[in-house]
Amino acid sequence: MGVLNLTPDSFSDGGRYEGLEPALAQARRLIGQGADILDIGGESTRPGASPVPAEAEIGRVVPVITALAAEAAPPLSVDTMKPQVARAAVAAGATIWNDVTALSHAPDSADVAAELGCQVVLMHMQGEPRTMQAAPHYEDVTAEVCAFLVDRAAAAMAAGVAREKIWLDPGIGFGKSLDHNLALLAHLDAVCALGFPVLLGASRKRFIAAIHPGAEAPDARAPGSIAAALAGAQAGVAAVRVHDVGETIQALDVWSAIKAARRP
Repeated sequence: MGVLNLTPDSFSDGGRYEGLEPALAQARRLIGQGADILDIGGESTRPGASPVPAEAEIGRVVPVITALAAEAAPPLSVDTMKPQVARAAVAAGATIWNDVTALSHAPDSADVAAELGCQVVLMHMQGEPRTMQAAPHYEDVTAEVCAFLVDRAAAAMAAGVAREKIWLDPGIGFGKSLDHNLALLAHLDAVCALGFPVLLGASRKRFIAAIHPGAEAPDARAPGSIAAALAGAQAGVAAVRVHDVGETIQALDVWSAIKAARRP
């Protein structure tokens, strides 16, 4: 899943792809590098980010989704917590709703997801973007994240979302310390064992710089991002959400070839 941020303030590439033509050019680059899905976002969810009005978010994402859908692009995902934005994006051609609040932002989020009939990614986040990194606390982060995801999947299904349309995301970097992120990455198999496809989004996140101080700049974190993606592949995640599509695919191809060459 290639990341396409259409925001002025995203942590990694904010402001680079504002406007229809720069956004489409980047989308085509990601597709050319081998992205199977494009995840398109019009509101930053980085730590400390401020909310964006739904109308502004729709204005950012819908023209890009409309243009890409007309080009027979790969499946398009809209990264939003707002049901009205998801509704507009699906009408424009998106088939996946990637929600960092796991359909809990609005009272009608789960009902809208059921009505739209699209695939839904339910992510774990402790708190909300403006404050989530203030003092995250867990007794057992893996168990608590798994319990939350199971609960939100059950709520989505109770609202009418088909089980086969649900994905789970442990929410690396969303209300989690370095130790919490590492524990989740080390135990992704527990999340995969919940019985839903898992999306892993660890690309260019700050925990990489905490491990390797030379990676303060987000675009210097590709090697660490690839290491996390390989950990996800080993655990059995269904997809990885990344900024560096070509590099990640190369690493996964080599990893897969080595795995295939192993003697029985």
